[in-house]
Order: sequence, then C-alpha cells, then structure tokens
Amino acid sequence: MWRLSGFRAALRRVRRAVEQCSRTEAAADPARAAMERAVVRCVPSEPKLSLSFALADGSHKNMQRDQSEPLGRALSRIATNALKGHAKAAAAKKSRKNRPGASGGAACAGSVSEPAAACEPVVKLYYREEAVAEDVLNVDAWQDGAVLQIGDVKYKVERNPPAFTELQLPRYIMAGFPVCPKLTLEFGDPAGSLFRWYKESKPGAAESEGSGSSSLSPATPPATWTETGVEERVYTPSNADIGLRLKLRCTPGNGQRFGPSRELESVCPVEAGPGTCTFDHRHLYTKKVTEDALIRTVSYNILADTYAQTEFSRTVLYPYCAPYALELDYRQNLIQKELTGYNADLICLQEVDRAVFSDSLVPALEAFGLEGVFRIKQHEGLATFYRKSKFSLLSQHDISFQEALESDSLHKELLGKLALYPLAQERVLQRSSVLQVSVLQSTKDSAKKICVANTHLYWHPKGGYIRLIQMAVALAHIRHVSCDLYPGIPVIFCGDFNSTPSTGVYHFVINGDIAEDHEDWASNGEEERCNMSLTHSFKLKSACGEPAYTNYVGGFHGCLDYIFIDLNALEVEQVIPLPSHEEVTTHQALPSVSHPSDHIAIVCDLKWK
Repeated sequence: MWRLSGFRAALRRVRRAVEQCSRTEAAADPARAAMERAVVRCVPSEPKLSLSFALADGSHKNMQRDQSEPLGRALSRIATNALKGHAKAAAAKKSRKNRPGASGGAACAGSVSEPAAACEPVVKLYYREEAVAEDVLNVDAWQDGAVLQIGDVKYKVERNPPAFTELQLPRYIMAGFPVCPKLTLEFGDPAGSLFRWYKESKPGAAESEGSGSSSLSPATPPATWTETGVEERVYTPSNADIGLRLKLRCTPGNGQRFGPSRELESVCPVEAGPGTCTFDHRHLYTKKVTEDALIRTVSYNILADTYAQTEFSRTVLYPYCAPYALELDYRQNLIQKELTGYNADLICLQEVDRAVFSDSLVPALEAFGLEGVFRIKQHEGLATFYRKSKFSLLSQHDISFQEALESDSLHKELLGKLALYPLAQERVLQRSSVLQVSVLQSTKDSAKKICVANTHLYWHPKGGYIRLIQMAVALAHIRHVSCDLYPGIPVIFCGDFNSTPSTGVYHFVINGDIAEDHEDWASNGEEERCNMSLTHSFKLKSACGEPAYTNYVGGFHGCLDYIFIDLNALEVEQVIPLPSHEEVTTHQALPSVSHPSDHIAIVCDLKWK
C-alpha cells in the first residue's frame, strides 16, 4: 500500500508543481500565459480532425475538418466564424450604446455602419514563431505547441491532450458509501489524472428558496463550495455531508501532461446510509490486499436488476423487502461498498446486467485496482475481475453450453449419449447458460498461470439433469483449456451452481463421477429421464466448505454457491466468515435494506502449493 500512497503523494506534488509553474510562466511571459487553448483532436484512423476554441465574444466553436484539407481552407472558415462572432458582439455593443445613459464607443475600428469586411480578423497559424504555409495539410499543420492567432487573440494549440470522453457521478449517494465516478479518457489514464472533491457550504444553496417564488424575485445565489481535502478518485461521504451536494473537479493526465479540467456536481444531496450492513463485520477480515503468495477470491450472485425490478419479485419473491431497497441505484451503493471492502484479487460475479457492469462495477472496481471482463447470457451475464498488480489477462475462452454441446467435437460423445433421450436433449439445448473462462498470468512470476472459470447453471428446482449436462460440458471445456492449451495450470471454478451439497452436480464435481442410476437423471420425471454415467479427471474441493446457506429468501434457503479449487496446486489459507444468521434475518430474509442480493458472497484466501 505504501507504493500507492507514494504515487498519490507524487501526483499531489505534480499538481502543486504545475500550479507553481503556471504562476512562474505568467510572471515571465504574461502574453503566453494568458493564451487561450485551442484543442485539436487528430487520430490517424479517422478522416477528420476536430478543433475547439472560444472566441472573444464568449462563444465556443467546435469544428470538424478533413485531415487532408489544406490549412488555408480551415483558417478561412475560422475567419468566417470569428467575423460572425464579431458582428454579434458589435450589435450587442450598439444596443448597449443606444440605451439611455449609455456611454459612446465604436463597435469596430470605425463606426458600426462600417462594412463587415473591414472588421474581418487576420487568422494565422504559427509554429516555432514562423507562419505555417496555407498549402500544408491539416494533419501536418496543427502541431502541439503551435499558436493560432485570430485578430489580436492568440491560442496555444494542444494536440491530443488528455481528455475525458465520459464523466459522470452516480445519481444516488449515501453517507459511508464510496462515490466512484464513471469516467473514460482519451490520450490519458485515471492513474495520471488529478481529482479534487468539494461539498456545498450549506444545504440547498443552489435550489430555489421557495416553490412559489415570483419570477421577478432576485435570482438565487449560486452554490458555494468547500474543499473536502480529498484528492483521490474515490470519495466516501461522512454523516457530516448528509444534505449537501458534492462537486468533483477532474484534470485528465497521462503522466507527462494534463488536459483541460472539467467539473461536475451531484444531482442530489448525500443521503443517510442504512446503518450496519451484513458485510461490515466481514470487512474486518479483509482490510488489506493480500500478499503476493495469496489469492483472495470472491464468488457472488449480485441479483440482476432485470429480475429484481419485476412485479413478481416485489410481491411474491421478496415481499418483505422495502421497495426502495430493490431499486438499482440503492443496491449499487451497497454492492460497490461490499465488493471494494473485500480487497479481493479475483471476483467472479453472476447475474450482472450489462449496464451495471459498465456504469457501476467497472468504475468502482477499477478505482481500487481491478480490471474486468464480461460475458452476456441473454438479459444478464457473468463478470470476472482481477487485480492488475497481481495478474494480467492472457486469453478468454467463453462458451455457451448449448452452442458448445452442438458444435464442439470435444463434447461429441456426451451429445451422442444425450441424443438417446430426445425430450431431455431438447430441454438442455433450450437453455441459454454460459461459461466464462479466463486465463491469467502472475505479474510477479510469468511461469505462474491460472484458469479462472465462472458460471451460473440453470435455475429450475427440477432441472437437476440439465445442470449435470451443463457441468459435464463445463468441466470438459475447462480441462481443454487447462490441460491442452495451457498444460498443467491450476483451476479456480466459481459460480452459482443452483445445486445444494446433496445433489448430483455437487457429487459429480467432488467425486469425479456420477452413476447412470443417480436420481437427478429423472429430476423432472420419467418422461425426461436420461440415464448416463459421467466422469472427469479433476481433483476439486469446495474452498468454502458447505455452509448452511448462501441463498436466503422467504421460501428457501440453501447452499448454492461454491469456489471449487484444484487440490493439486492450491490450498485454502482462510475462509472469510459468512454473516451471522441474526444479521441475515434482521429484515426477515434477503435482499434487504442492509444486503443488496438474495445471495451471500463467499470469500476465501487461496495459496499456491
């Protein structure tokens, strides 16, 4: 952690140095320091470049020009835009002059009736104090450090400076929960950028003081802001911030230079949090990132919004849960805090909405050093995150069970067995379940690689035989990756397997075989019975054992989630205790105001043998 703290301290020193340098430049060369910015974005793969700058009248111009166009045409267009802006400014000045009591003054070098052409500004581009020829192509003309002159105003050209292409604060902000802005940069990276957080000096400063106020009443003064002292990407509001809005000032950077700063304010003020959550006590065991020899692993079905926000969920599945606690904006706060508090190296998630992955999980977990990959199923999918300081992603080998079973020769024998039972085969091939497989390499020791698998098996209580087929496909595919493609690498297999320890799936995984007369082959009645024997060559165990439950809803509780590990290469260092039964049932069942899902995350520290 000292390295990260040192880096952040270095960034703060850079900020102070930049500010000091700006003051020094202003003293040494006031004219250059006072220059406006002309920002040029020029990417080889795109036919046009963009140019943005502010005119003297205050208007902001954004221009798109062909990269292969001669500079002269672009300068001519800039002159036309400047002339239009000048005409508007002159008209405004004339209007003010004609008001009673207004002082006189010419709109241009002569009278306001003077022809517009007489006021046309000189537009030139200089590079290293020499004018750039007008026949030079735009792609070559607009160099970083060039100077654009429009009349008497000079602009410093910045070509491809770091810039935010997306910057957004979450809508719902709660005290005690980390605020992770969603941001996307071009020509920069979050680690090289600067952040500064502010809060309102008093509540509601920017809001109207009365809903019935007259339009003729004085305008409400703008909000005043106080620095929080936090200069990190993530800010965690305290109870003292409740009722106040937040503001974030961001300066994009890339370690060498900085781009134009942007500010954004939260839409709503900070709200009070729910108090103690089910995961707060668990975080006492995961305060720090583990040492290099350990791999802290999390598997968690986070409850897809597409399932939580249905009338059936609100009235039948989770009638005990407060409606606001099922809303995505609320649950995202809890999910982000819970996941970031585990300081995990690997996180395998199920029931992940695509938008939740990109808009919530990626910003939050990226800010804490993790990178993620996503595999869609239908309405939701799987996500695997890994700590960038420990692992790099070598390859991905995701499959759809249905597609793999039908088209991959790896499963030809299994498909042949299943074909003897047409009705069962039809049911199996209707399912949309997927398997996410990522091969990671240690950043500390390139010889150490690991196969991380993540899945969510078919959910129906009577779908035992379908889950057995899906598991057989999964294990055969994982074996192909970990034995054929990357011989001998260990396996971590996480997921919501929708199977308790008494089921055929669990028996198959742990024991390496399943008999053809196992009762789960007839899990949906005799019509769909599909007797077959299956084997696999892995030696796997459940790293977190067999807890009483990992899923707790009003009508059911049981252990459905596992982290299966390769016993030949990995061992368990510690298992993070699950919440107590009292914590789980404080609000009757899950989800609740203090727990964002109907499942409970399972967490353990693994060690290479």
